Amino acid sequence: MPQLLLEIFSEEIPARMQQGAARDLERMASDRLKAAGLTWDALTTYAGPRRLTLVIDGLPAATPDRNEELKGPKTSAPAQALEGFLRKTGLTQDQLVERDGVWFAEISSKGRATTAVVAESVDDIIRHFPWPKSMRWGTGTLRWVRPIKRILALFDGAVIPFEVDGIPSGDVTEGHRFMGAGQPFAVKDFADYRQKLERNFVLLDAADRKLRILEGANAVCAARGLALVDDDGLLDEVSGLAEWPTPILGDMDPQFLALPPEVVQLSMKVHQKYFAVREPGKDGLAPHFVVVANIEATDKGAAVAAGNAKVLSARLDDARFFWDEDQKVGFDAWNDKLKGVTFHAKLGTLAERVDRIAALAREIAPLVGADADQAEQAARLSKADLASGMVGEFPELQGIMGGYYARLAGQPNAVADAIRDHYKPQGPGDTVPTAPVTVAVAMAEKLDTLVGFFAIDEKPTGSKDPYALRRAALGVIRLVLENGVRMPLQGMAFVAGEYLSGMRNLEKLPNYDRASVVRMAVLGKEEVEADRIRIAAMLDGADDADWRHGALDYQAGLTQLGWDVLAFFADRLTVLLRDKGQRHDLVAAVFALGDDDLVRIVRRVEALAAFLAMDDGANLLAGYKRAAQLLKAEEKKGPLPEGAVATGLPNQPEEETALAFAAAAAASAVDAALEAEDFAAAMTALAALRGPVDAFFTAVMVNSDVAEERENRLKLLGQVRGVMNRVADFGQIAG
Repeated sequence: MPQLLLEIFSEEIPARMQQGAARDLERMASDRLKAAGLTWDALTTYAGPRRLTLVIDGLPAATPDRNEELKGPKTSAPAQALEGFLRKTGLTQDQLVERDGVWFAEISSKGRATTAVVAESVDDIIRHFPWPKSMRWGTGTLRWVRPIKRILALFDGAVIPFEVDGIPSGDVTEGHRFMGAGQPFAVKDFADYRQKLERNFVLLDAADRKLRILEGANAVCAARGLALVDDDGLLDEVSGLAEWPTPILGDMDPQFLALPPEVVQLSMKVHQKYFAVREPGKDGLAPHFVVVANIEATDKGAAVAAGNAKVLSARLDDARFFWDEDQKVGFDAWNDKLKGVTFHAKLGTLAERVDRIAALAREIAPLVGADADQAEQAARLSKADLASGMVGEFPELQGIMGGYYARLAGQPNAVADAIRDHYKPQGPGDTVPTAPVTVAVAMAEKLDTLVGFFAIDEKPTGSKDPYALRRAALGVIRLVLENGVRMPLQGMAFVAGEYLSGMRNLEKLPNYDRASVVRMAVLGKEEVEADRIRIAAMLDGADDADWRHGALDYQAGLTQLGWDVLAFFADRLTVLLRDKGQRHDLVAAVFALGDDDLVRIVRRVEALAAFLAMDDGANLLAGYKRAAQLLKAEEKKGPLPEGAVATGLPNQPEEETALAFAAAAAASAVDAALEAEDFAAAMTALAALRGPVDAFFTAVMVNSDVAEERENRLKLLGQVRGVMNRVADFGQIAG
């Protein structure tokens, strides 16, 4: 079947936009061609420095004929409804078909030539392409990322004739700007197109350009006994800068290696797009770099390397200036500057944020085995480097430079490491800190972010998350799980909320007891009312009754804020565990118990998943669902009967008695297992109910005509439901 080849050739496309543009071209072309009724065998897109390319194999020559039936208004509908339907279909009333009192329109249309569909689609794609930034040029109205020079459009080897804003389609493209033949050339199909591009020094596929960069860079390094420092992000970017990438090894002044290696490498990467180089078996960097040129120079790149070395020296001279000047300033001056820097209009200055993080890090320290003084000190210094010259020039080095400056200032290694790593983990692929002081500061920083933005109602909505709160929550979860931290998250969110508000109400009390408030923060949700009573007792020391009520409401608001943040953690944990193969409904079933210890929650979810994977678990779940349905129906009639389940009643079926004893035994076993956090044992105890539950439903009529029997059996089912719900809310499990 015929092949479609499309190329949109323009001035240089920014490297950061190319991969997204290839995906957008694939999506937009697919949507429009499918809407026209076209199918194909394979669709591929390519993006490079000056071109977007689309090739589709197996397209038919025309769209299929269509026979469509549209349902219209009832024959008894007002005349206006019928008139609207006729306008929509383009038919007259005598062309409609009446069936069962409803008008139907039968519309038939012949297929269209694929070339006509493609011409319309390309015009629409170009005019509505979602570039992050675009421009107009000349006197035209078209917008594109850079001026479009030509459009190549071939179907089955022939040009599809059309034009977009005065740019005609054709069968011509061109090669490398400098090393190509110098003249545009015609192509016949994709194979011819790709072959001629390569002859004119253009690699169409980004994967081919990356491979050429890696092979070339490793070769020039190996020739000097060096090794390339891997950088996938830089590789992606550089592969979008050169159509014929040619790696060249350059030399830099060894004196710059006195700078922190992150400074040298980042200066190379951000400003010059160079790869760093190291000596195998040695720490640190080597005084060399790899630059990727877009030409094959006759001098093998000597002039290119020399020129780039001069530019790099100028950049590193600037970095050395910042490095030297920063060491003359120090943390006190930087922290003082933070008093004048607003973190958020509703959340205060960076200095106030540092105070909150420091206090929270001190609270967290005992829970993670960290020294509280060191955790607080690290937190107080953690944001200082934001006011340094180096971080002002290289924002990517925030935290990293603070760690270096802390060591130079004589701070303990644990404090310096915590400053360096407290932003981690910043994404799913980032490493998780394990040093206790670092863990305390990193968790405090992220909790303050989450609680702060939740408190001012700046929560993520849909795909929008401007303050990266999902990333912060995932960071806390990974810190907790990968370090085995036993922490009440709702309670710590409560405490973070107190620090956020400055404890502006409760701390005014003459009998304010900070320890009591923190203890109350970790109570279960069902004890919130008890919290309020205890807080009210503390408020008796205040003279103003209105103020007492305001403080009480304030405390209740903090409690609710903690639960809101915990619900957000539950959502993020669900996503994390789902990515690892766990079912989302199991996470919901465990979270429904009100627990906020993530380590315990995950262990419980894993045990629950293993239990439900067995026949006993699956069958017991079915029994639970049946019991829950019966109880739910009875609850609609009124309160369920309460009290102990009776055994030994007259004519009581042995299956009822057996289930009563089994439920009582399971309750004791489950409680003991949960107390020991042996969730596998808790599931084993539940598994023992499977047989008695099955036998009960087979032999016993729950809704007996005898009121005493019916009440006893409802009590029994309530007991079974209650035992199972101690492990998880089985009502939230699908199945």
